[in-house]
Amino acid sequence: MKVPENVRARIESTLDAVDAELRRRYPGSNGRSQPIHTVYVPAGRVFEDTPGEWGATAVELLDRHHDLLATLDATGSLPDVRKRLEADPVQDLRIDFEDGYGIRADAEEDRAASAAGAVLAAWARRCEGPARSGIRMKGLAGGERRRALRTLDLVLESAGGVPEGFVFTVPKIRAVQQVTALVQLCVGLERAYGIAEGSLRFELQIESPQAILAADGSAPVAPMLTVSEGRCSALHFGTYDYTAACGVAAPDQALDHPAADYAKAVMQVAAAQTGVWLCDGSTQIVPGADPEAALRNHHRLVARALRRGYYQGWDMHPGHLVTRWLATYDYFRRAIDVAVPRLLDYLARRGGDVVDEPATAEALAVTVLRGIDCGARSDAGAPELTEAVLRALAARAPIPSEVT
Repeated sequence: MKVPENVRARIESTLDAVDAELRRRYPGSNGRSQPIHTVYVPAGRVFEDTPGEWGATAVELLDRHHDLLATLDATGSLPDVRKRLEADPVQDLRIDFEDGYGIRADAEEDRAASAAGAVLAAWARRCEGPARSGIRMKGLAGGERRRALRTLDLVLESAGGVPEGFVFTVPKIRAVQQVTALVQLCVGLERAYGIAEGSLRFELQIESPQAILAADGSAPVAPMLTVSEGRCSALHFGTYDYTAACGVAAPDQALDHPAADYAKAVMQVAAAQTGVWLCDGSTQIVPGADPEAALRNHHRLVARALRRGYYQGWDMHPGHLVTRWLATYDYFRRAIDVAVPRLLDYLARRGGDVVDEPATAEALAVTVLRGIDCGARSDAGAPELTEAVLRALAARAPIPSEVT
């Protein structure tokens, strides 16, 4: 080797530092199972039995519109969707103190915050209700900041600390410095309540163009994740605030508007390989006067989001649960049917019609794991594809010896 030793040493030192920084910033998945949705319920209208009531309403709607929903069911999933709605309809829920709640007298919001904390604690204590839950507080702008911080404080006080699975969503994030302040807030609350460092986690709701493209041409959403110091668990898209701020007329504001697609594409790239989830926004069209149109529209939007790699979205009405679960089960059942033969060929080093690379095998394995996690399938349907094998493929790690 003709490269001088001192030159090689400098190269190694430089690249080792690069490797370490890339590992820190982009650790990849941390093994958490991402929920398929987040349900938003206004504070003052949420109780311990709210998830069950939403599920019962969803079942009633499914039964009433069974024939229509059957036309959307490509994989015979509707009976399993009904069982899901009866047993475990809501995976993630936010008690909303922002747009869904509005501006109230301080005393009224104080009472609602204390009640919310009690509900969250009850869900955690009884291991009932959503696996993940929390609040969406008001934003950090000057006019709302004091109220937002007070509400979060009261929720934690009433809950007796940080309930299992708790997370708080912060709307209308526009600047990196706001995220730095959120980290300081978490540290302060953890010390005040004597809870473990790192217990408090938050989600950033991206609904301002300035979070996507700043005045200097940078994309603030990426450094927002860096300064969050590992406390940011997800980026959520705010459909209507964002498209309105971009000047989109009200009739055209929607999840599939090009302006929304652009923002979510930037968010997706910023969150890639960081372990931070990406969550699609909401649609305001609910099953009301025209339930057929609403159900078809929501099913279409969920299926569209899944094809784009947005595996979680907002649900604002019990009717959304029906089409959320149906579109999700359909998507992953079909995806698994495609993925499993290709993974078996990959493990056997058979080319088949498609010659897959390790990166594609990783993506196929992740798809199968997501489908199992959400309940679309109970397993991969092939004895060679155990969970250990799938996770090894997903991590590009050595395959367990029993299948090699």
